Amino acid sequence: MMRFIGINGGTFDPIHYGHLRPALEAMQLLGLHQVRFIPCFQPVHRGKPQVSAEQRCEMIELALQGQPNFVLDKTELLKGGPSYMVETLEILRKEFAEDSLVLMMGTDAFAKFDGWYQWQRILELANIVILHRPGEPVPQQGKVGEIYQQHQVDEFTAAYGQISDLAVTQLDISSTQIRDYLGQNLSVQYLLPFKVLQYIENNKLYRAQ
Repeated sequence: MMRFIGINGGTFDPIHYGHLRPALEAMQLLGLHQVRFIPCFQPVHRGKPQVSAEQRCEMIELALQGQPNFVLDKTELLKGGPSYMVETLEILRKEFAEDSLVLMMGTDAFAKFDGWYQWQRILELANIVILHRPGEPVPQQGKVGEIYQQHQVDEFTAAYGQISDLAVTQLDISSTQIRDYLGQNLSVQYLLPFKVLQYIENNKLYRAQ
């Protein structure tokens, strides 16, 4: 029986509840076998992460404790170089040849999907689920609207090539906001797991120099 494997990529600089809660709801509502959190090594569309890949991985591991179906995946770190999702999916497709990869993204990311490197190839390797707030519309403008209409399904039935959307609890938290607070010596309690907060404090990360 085909399993569905959630793919959740990002810089996770640092990981927070805004990453974790939607992933948990997607896993439960879509019946995903697991969700793999994949920190990028070298982001293509944003600046260099403020802390090392090793530190980001350690924070992810702390955040995922207690949820056995959440997995830290170091594929992009081991590959090195610029982190292109299509290349990551090609690697994972070999590892999960009998399963369906479900790439998770928010509406902001999907709105720019037609600008992703080899986006057509991504749909040959995986399904896509667009996570959004209840009542928030899926981007329908221009090329991404055409892509959505051509591939939209209510439920995944194939290993790749399908796009669905799912209403989840989306917390208005960002890693940028957390870094800004820490840079101003403001508390970030309740924005991220306590063990991640302890790690940040113990290692004096993101603080103003």
